[in-house]
Amino acid sequence: MSTPRRADDGRRTGPRQRVAVVIPAKNESRRIAATVRSARSIPHVDLVLVVDDGSEDATQHVARDAGAVVVRHSHNRGKASAMETGAAVVAMRDAPDRPARLLLFIDGDLGETAVNTAPLIPPVLDGTADVSIAVLPPQAGAGGRGLVVGLARRSIQAMTGWTPTQPLSGMRCLTREAFEAATPLAHGWGVETGMTIDLLTKGFVAVEVPCDLKHRPSGSDFRGQMHRAAQYRDVLLAVNARRMRKVLGRDG
Repeated sequence: MSTPRRADDGRRTGPRQRVAVVIPAKNESRRIAATVRSARSIPHVDLVLVVDDGSEDATQHVARDAGAVVVRHSHNRGKASAMETGAAVVAMRDAPDRPARLLLFIDGDLGETAVNTAPLIPPVLDGTADVSIAVLPPQAGAGGRGLVVGLARRSIQAMTGWTPTQPLSGMRCLTREAFEAATPLAHGWGVETGMTIDLLTKGFVAVEVPCDLKHRPSGSDFRGQMHRAAQYRDVLLAVNARRMRKVLGRDG
């Protein structure tokens, strides 16, 4: 593994570092307003951006009314595409004479607990890490048996030597440099696993940070089982693509 690329310490003595919250969302009209309002109160955050990924409800209007900047995909393109769109819009809003904003990705269903992602910012802000990943407490109603988490955890450990607690956590703060190093992002539900593998193999530093967050978990009904099956498929595809890339010598 190459030498870790630490965040630029110069940000601590230069202009105040700003943070953009990016929220990929689809059909989150019931929770997005509370999520946006809560995210706006996070220290250092001066931009909350919702990427409406082809919602069929009023997500875009509710988010805008709550104070978010909203961009919309006319049809559903998936989480990875929404994240890339969000990061691109933030880059367009970054000032050329100021440091690029840190990117804080959160889920649209966090509601009032979104502010509790604030602890993800300091490790990246002070240069301790290039990406910080939220570790959530147990979620009431979750129906999974850990198969997808186990696959992602074992794969990350095998390919990077780091064993994450919650490899599928989508709440992440990272530098612009780290985000660009992880693109193009893995498809679908493999985005977090792919991002972690890509960053660690390129020498970036990741940390996990406990955050008191609550979101809508997948249950044990048929819909929940289908969701986890799709997760397993996408994580496996992301891992296999990176294994093949390593074999072909295309890493780094």
